[in-house]
Amino acid sequence: MRSRKSWTVPFVTCAVVAAFVLGSCKDEGPDAPVAVARRPRITPDYVGIVVPPNVAPLNFTIDEPGERYAVKVYSASGEPIEVAARTGDIVISEKRWKDLLGANAGKELSVDVYVKTESGLWNRYETITNTIAEETIDSHLVYRFMTPSSYFPKPMQIRQRNLETFDEEVLLDTRSYGNGCANCHSFVGNRPDPMLIGIRSTTFPSATVYAHAGGVEKIGAKFGYTAWHPSGRIVTYSINDVRQFFHTAQNEIHDVVDLDSLIVYHDIEKNETKTAPALSDKARLETYPAWTPDGKYLYFCSAPLLWTDMETVPPRRYDEVQYDLMRIAYDVETDTWGALETVLSAADTGLSILLPRVSPDGRFLLFCMSRYGCFPVYQPTSDLYMMDLSTGEYWKTSANSEYSESWHSWSSNSRWIVFSSKRQGGLFTRPFISHVDEGGRTRKPFVLPQEHPSFYASCYHLYSVPELIAGPMAADGAALLEAVVGPTRISVVNSITGATSKTGDTEAYPVGRSSVQ
Repeated sequence: MRSRKSWTVPFVTCAVVAAFVLGSCKDEGPDAPVAVARRPRITPDYVGIVVPPNVAPLNFTIDEPGERYAVKVYSASGEPIEVAARTGDIVISEKRWKDLLGANAGKELSVDVYVKTESGLWNRYETITNTIAEETIDSHLVYRFMTPSSYFPKPMQIRQRNLETFDEEVLLDTRSYGNGCANCHSFVGNRPDPMLIGIRSTTFPSATVYAHAGGVEKIGAKFGYTAWHPSGRIVTYSINDVRQFFHTAQNEIHDVVDLDSLIVYHDIEKNETKTAPALSDKARLETYPAWTPDGKYLYFCSAPLLWTDMETVPPRRYDEVQYDLMRIAYDVETDTWGALETVLSAADTGLSILLPRVSPDGRFLLFCMSRYGCFPVYQPTSDLYMMDLSTGEYWKTSANSEYSESWHSWSSNSRWIVFSSKRQGGLFTRPFISHVDEGGRTRKPFVLPQEHPSFYASCYHLYSVPELIAGPMAADGAALLEAVVGPTRISVVNSITGATSKTGDTEAYPVGRSSVQ
């Protein structure tokens, strides 16, 4: 069901009652304020950023002591937006904001802040200056919304947010099917259809929900980290023997290790699952597949398997595991794999390379690097890096913070990224948006706007795996839930259900044709 949060209506009602235009305050002094030689403190930090021309209003709180507050938002063209309130919470009209940004794409967006002090005088702070980009961002964002608990099962939801408004929809709630997990939601490029969601439950068998134009069906196998081939004909995913463990003497207590893993691919039309030798080397750990937009190459991460004991957690030398960035050619028409290439080596970087995602225009590759391991959200050292695929040059982006950055997604025009960051205190991941210019350089990121200016101060849930799509999903929540609790509609031929074989048998899995021996 599409709805807004339950507190939205009373909050907006109060804001409207308290709000007034600056012109009504002339007798109190805003026309002759005292200049303050600094920018105002505001939360969230919407200062010096580049914003999409179609994004929802950047509502914020003025963190300055005062009795009255007023704001003027303006650009080169159109009527300025003037709002004031008795508290520092500033809520901007959605319609007027949309009109202002739409008329000024590519121009500056200015914000003047006024605060009435106890003395009765008004202070005017230095103007906040942002930029309205010419390029829009994809209209919708799909993500997991859940508590930071480490226990299974735990409440979590797959949600869809309209970035142009504050409308949000719960697509799937794990409490509706006996608790469990919903993860690895994935799309073909930035298209809202088709989609896959991996399902685990304490009541129902593990499976994958497949939403497409013909309806919603359940596949009798659980897909891991998933990447659709741009043709939509095959989907590549990892199978991971994931184990969580905990530290006792550091800021981030969570940690994850893949005891074993491999990559397989599933033919949607034939319902067959296969792998290839280069994707299932029994001496290595393979994970995080990602296709190029032309479908000719698969990027993924691979690390040497440093242990034989598959029961002890964490295994010895877990903190020595560092992943290389690999790629392999593929021909979807002949189902033929090419030569395996090392794109970037952990031996060269000294860091573990994770989560590769290629820009839709095929020019850049965005990825994470952290000190070790396979799960960057639990690595405070995890930062975002950009690679120019035409030259192989890579660099640390300006979008990083002192905390973990992970789970990134590209907009379909390759001019925006959304990623999960723990920069708001180190505990909760929040979705941050950053503009990417023609040269692959990122601008200062800003947190996903919310209708209530102080939303994040009281939000004790985290956001995970934000995926940008160009429109709302066709399948609704009722259809997704019906598929989860209903019978399996698609039985997978040659289903691969476990990570790499421990027996050393090279024929343990069905293998696609490959030139790599």
